[in-house]
Amino acid sequence: MTKAGVRKGNGEMIRTVRKIHRLTASFLSVALFLVAVSGIILGWKKNSFGYIHPDSYQGTTSDLSQWLPLDSLHAIAIMTLRETGNGHLSEELDRIDIRPEKGMVKFVFARHYHGIQLDGATGRVLHLEHRRSDLVEDIHDMSLVDKLLGIDGEVFKLIYTSFTGLSLLVFTVTGIWLRYRSRNNSRKG
Repeated sequence: MTKAGVRKGNGEMIRTVRKIHRLTASFLSVALFLVAVSGIILGWKKNSFGYIHPDSYQGTTSDLSQWLPLDSLHAIAIMTLRETGNGHLSEELDRIDIRPEKGMVKFVFARHYHGIQLDGATGRVLHLEHRRSDLVEDIHDMSLVDKLLGIDGEVFKLIYTSFTGLSLLVFTVTGIWLRYRSRNNSRKG
């Protein structure tokens, strides 16, 4: 192959790599913007004075033997959800967070961003939570799309995170390759 043929082949390869680099940059600019902004917010969640991530409130006793049964506390949480005008919201639980050292139990709901903190011993409502940090986490990893579309198994999240990670890897490799090629070409010229 002649030098002109080699240069032509190199030029086509460089154009192809640049096109791949630009395409991944287009996707990544949006994805990484969302990841960066939501990551900053999540980094500050515990220092937001309860706005992003709800503070945990203190119950009356950490002695579990004095606590109400968990099913009774659950019933109080569901009744509280209904009484607050949020009765139209799903009662499905994501988790029950038991904090004996705080004398408190927290009921976090699966299909919306609300939680209820109860005194473990008395069942008194300590705090009604709007869980903004959970929403930000769902935006951060795009599991929000799965929730909005009712997709089980976080399929969109898996596709999005895999595609974003692979795109970032391709973007990095093509960027290094383009930088290396331009540096070598400037030395030859």
